[in-house]
Amino acid sequence: MSEWLVLVIAMSAACAVVLTITVLRERRLGEHDDPSETPDVIEYMTMMVGVVYAIVLGLAIAGVWEARNGAQDGVRAEAQALHEITERVQVYAPAARDRVREDVNSYVTYVVHKEWPVMLKQGELTDRGAMLLDKVREDLTSYEPRNDHEGQSYQPLLDQAGAADAARNTRGQNAGDTMPGVVWFGLVAGALVAVGLIFTLQIRRSPRELLLAGLYSALIAFLLFLIWDFNSPFGHTVADATSPFTDLFAI
Repeated sequence: MSEWLVLVIAMSAACAVVLTITVLRERRLGEHDDPSETPDVIEYMTMMVGVVYAIVLGLAIAGVWEARNGAQDGVRAEAQALHEITERVQVYAPAARDRVREDVNSYVTYVVHKEWPVMLKQGELTDRGAMLLDKVREDLTSYEPRNDHEGQSYQPLLDQAGAADAARNTRGQNAGDTMPGVVWFGLVAGALVAVGLIFTLQIRRSPRELLLAGLYSALIAFLLFLIWDFNSPFGHTVADATSPFTDLFAI
């Protein structure tokens, strides 16, 4: 299901529930209910809960956004390090150069097409991906430079292999969801409380009040969807974060 469709359904459902409850509640109360009888303390509590919940939502959005940016920076670092290996290995003997490039391409192809779906589904990396990257490092470390020019490129190539391995480990650490379950419980419970408190203000069926109630509930649904979308650091599909690999390698 498309993320946009999920967003539309969530916002529409939130609006529908709030407006339906508002209409049914007014029918039950009848015409003799006086909205001005709402105690001042209820209005104050409603305002305070809304402010506190807005702060919580802001912190949650900032947290998942920062986690996603950090995770995707790691992906770019891994792809760039592997690309540097394929370029700098040009000075090696043709047989060694071609072997390194072939192993790098094998690793990248496996990561994009095989490991990434597993990482999104299970939140962990595969042993096969680690073996393929170890094979690249073995190709580099086992080569004996033939002259000073190759010797000068030897250590930088090993450094790039180390950088790719470090970026891969970081990707594994960021593979799971950012927000723990207890935080989600608090966010959903807070949304129910924040929306529920608007009914204590005895809103009526006037177009202005119904519009504000609908927009308020839709806004909360949108912000919760935003947190859910950013909660996965590498997105929800393979194409969401693999562009650094596909841009630098023909796979």
